[in-house]
This record gives sequence, structure tokens and C-alpha cells, in this order.
Amino acid sequence: MTTHALPSARFAPSADLALLLVAACWGASYGMAQGALAHYPVLGFLAVRFLLTAAVLAPACRRAHRAQWAAALGAGLPLGALLMAIFVCETYGVAHTPAGRAALLISLCVVFTPFAEWLLLRRRPAPAVFGFAAVSLAGAALLTGGWPSQWAVDGLGWGRGEWLMLAAAGLRAVMVCVTSRLTRCHAEASTLHLTAVQAGVVGLGCLGWAAATQGGLPPLPRAPAFWGATLFLVLGCTVLAFAVQNWALRQHSPSRVSLLMGTEPVWGALFATLWLGETLGSAGWLGGALIVASTLWLTGRKGRG
Repeated sequence: MTTHALPSARFAPSADLALLLVAACWGASYGMAQGALAHYPVLGFLAVRFLLTAAVLAPACRRAHRAQWAAALGAGLPLGALLMAIFVCETYGVAHTPAGRAALLISLCVVFTPFAEWLLLRRRPAPAVFGFAAVSLAGAALLTGGWPSQWAVDGLGWGRGEWLMLAAAGLRAVMVCVTSRLTRCHAEASTLHLTAVQAGVVGLGCLGWAAATQGGLPPLPRAPAFWGATLFLVLGCTVLAFAVQNWALRQHSPSRVSLLMGTEPVWGALFATLWLGETLGSAGWLGGALIVASTLWLTGRKGRG
């Protein structure tokens, strides 16, 4: 079996810190997205968010040569379609699911990723990765209140939102693996151009979906809260986040990236506590500590994927 060596580990610290910043932005995104969705429907909100992202990136992409655009389209079109599926599932899920359940279910991508990597990339992660993925998931469960008894196998308590969040978690795991493969196959594509193509695919795709299924979109809202949340999501959670993620996947394995991103529930808890005035019990803080411990262990691994 042929494997592709990852770049030198000397790049790991900067990639680790960048991914933790992305996780912090994404942790705050749930409250921001719920606020925006109070003013505009899901497909319209996603179309606005990602078309604005593409517009922000467009000026920096003008000087790309033909080979760069060919590589960006080769990787960005399929990745953009996958990204649209993730965000449609996740955004509809957030709109129909309590925040605690949503955070727990989306964190399942940490556990799904090693299995997706094994299946799609034919590269079995080290046994310890599976163990620390389980620790991270247990921490997320404690952080968000555990597995409520009504979430039994018989399906009580599982609505459309929960199933959509579960689907988004699985698609996230697939996304990091496919991104890892395609960005190495299309090495000429810069992170900036790839992110711009993905954003354009999601924005135009959601706009077309709304036109086909809903007869178009209502007029854009004027509420400052909508535009404030949208700009935060565009600049912090899309432009910065996906540029960093695409870059970091050139430095690390999908499992490492996914575990670092798995600190997202911790940042979400801090945002809820400091900004929204919510409180966490001792179990929630213990869960956050478990996730941070898993991340510190992963960050300390030198010279390994």
C-alpha cells in the first residue's frame, strides 16, 4: 500500500494554533446562526453568507493563472458540493435542535473521522487516536449534558433536527478526508482560490435550490442583528476558517485536524457563558477539560500524522 508522507512537523505548531482559532470561531457560530435565522430562511441565509464570502475573496483571485484556476476548479467543485450538503444539514439542524444536542451530535465527527480516513484513504490511524477520539466524544457528552434517557434506541426524542446534525457530523468526517486527498492531487490550487470556488458553489447552489423549491427568496432583511451575525460568519467562520482548514490539511492528517477542531464545544461553552450569560455545571467543565486534554496530547505528538 502506498502512503503519502506528510510535510515536515516543524509546521505543526502554527497549524495547531490556527485550527484552535477556527474552533473558537465555530464554537461561537451556533448562537450567531440561530440569531440570523430568526430573520431569514435557511437557504437564503446560506446563499447570502457564501456569496458574500466569494465576493470578499474575488479581488485577491484576479491574478491567478490558468493552471491555478484549473486546479482550484478540479478540487473546489466536488468539495463545494460536499460543503453545501454539510451546511444545509447543519443549518437546518441548528434551526430545529436545542443547542446542547446540536453541539453533541456535530462533535461525533471526531469519532467518525478515523473510520472515514481508514475507509477512504486506506490509512489506519494509530490505535491511540481512536482512544483519544473516544475521550473527546465523552467530554463533549459531559459538556452538553450527556446522553438524555429519551434518546433511546427506540427513537424517542429524535426529530428531524437531530438526524440532520448526525448527517452533518458524518459528512464533516468525509469532508476532511476528501479535502486531504484532492488538495494533494491538485497541489497547484492555492488555499485562497480553493476557498473562493467552494464558497461560490455553496452560494450559487443554495440560491438555485431556493429558486427551484421555494420560488425564490424574500427581500433581504434590514435588521442589524442579521447583518452583524452574517458578517461574523463570513469573515470569521468562513473566509478565515476554511482557508485555515484547507491549509492545515496539507500539514496534518484528517484525524489530527478533526481532533483539534473537536475543541469547538469548549469554545461554544465559553461563548455562551461569557457573552450569552449561560452557566455550566461541574460535569460541563469536566467535559471541556477532557476535550482540551485530548487536544494537548495530540498537539504534543511530534513528527506523526
